Parts: sequence; structure tokens; C-alpha cells
Amino acid sequence: MSKVFLTLSFLMGLVVLASNYLVQFPIKYYGFEEILTYGAFSYPIAFLITDLANRSFGKLVAKKIVYIGFTIGILFTLIFSTNFTDLISIRIAIGSGTAFIIAQLLDVQIFDKLRQKKWFIAPLTSSLIGSTVDTFLFFSISFYGTGISWITLSLGDLAVKIFVALVMLIPFRLLLGTLKAA
Repeated sequence: MSKVFLTLSFLMGLVVLASNYLVQFPIKYYGFEEILTYGAFSYPIAFLITDLANRSFGKLVAKKIVYIGFTIGILFTLIFSTNFTDLISIRIAIGSGTAFIIAQLLDVQIFDKLRQKKWFIAPLTSSLIGSTVDTFLFFSISFYGTGISWITLSLGDLAVKIFVALVMLIPFRLLLGTLKAA
């Protein structure tokens, strides 16, 4: 389990870094620039990682992956993605860290409470609630009072996260047996 644990922890950190970087770029096609950033597509993978760890190894291991992924993600963000002369960049790092740790730990708790239900109930419910909390915490901390239309961005972001959460049920189901066997 230690190789899988380290791999999931590292992947979690990469997802945080990628999402923190990609959220700075609105999608400039089809009029989406006011409602959607590229970060909406990468971040739901963090819930997939947490949920796979929770189902395969339990709540305590999932929490450890959240904490290690959080540390790696924040360090990567500070090193590679934070411009310390740009207040928005600093707020993104703070917003990301705050939203990530709260939403992921909430996801772990909700998943654990629902783990005995049908296979899709726990990952779907925990991801939807976690994504909602994460989205509004992140966007309000990062962009409130900046002139950026953070409410519309957060709603667009959340819509994509809900869609991706549904799609993530496929790899969740497919990877379950793989992780248990590892």
C-alpha cells in the first residue's frame, strides 16, 4: 500500500498545482470567459483520488493523502504558480489551500458515512457536496472585491465540476479493484 499511498499523495499535489494554475485562465471560446476557467476540469480529480483511497484503504488513509496532497500542492503552488507581487495570485494560493483542506476533509467524512450504500452513492454525494463547498470558498476568498465576476465564474465552475463528478464515477468503478489488489 505504501507505493499506492505515495502515488495517490503525489497525484493529489499535482492536481492542486494544475488547478491553481489553470483557474487563472478563463475559457475564451463560445462566450465562456465570464463563467468558466480551465481549473474546473482538473480539480474534480482530487475528489476521485480521495474517494478511491477512502473506499480502498479507509478514512484514515484518505485523510493522510489529503494532508500530504495539500502540503505538496501548496508548496508546488507557492514555488511554481504564485507571483508574490500580484495580490490575486497570493489570494488564489490562500483560497485554494483553505477551500481544498475543508472540502477534501468534508468529502472524506461524507464518503465514510455513506460507504455502505450502493457503490456510486458515497463518491457522488461526497464529491458534489465537497465541490460545492470548495468552489464557493475558493472563488470568494480568491476574487471577492477584485472586480472579477467571481459569482458567475463559480457557478460555471461548479456546473463543470458536477458534470465531471458524474464522469469520474467511471474511473472510480474501474480503478477500485486495481487499488485493492495493489
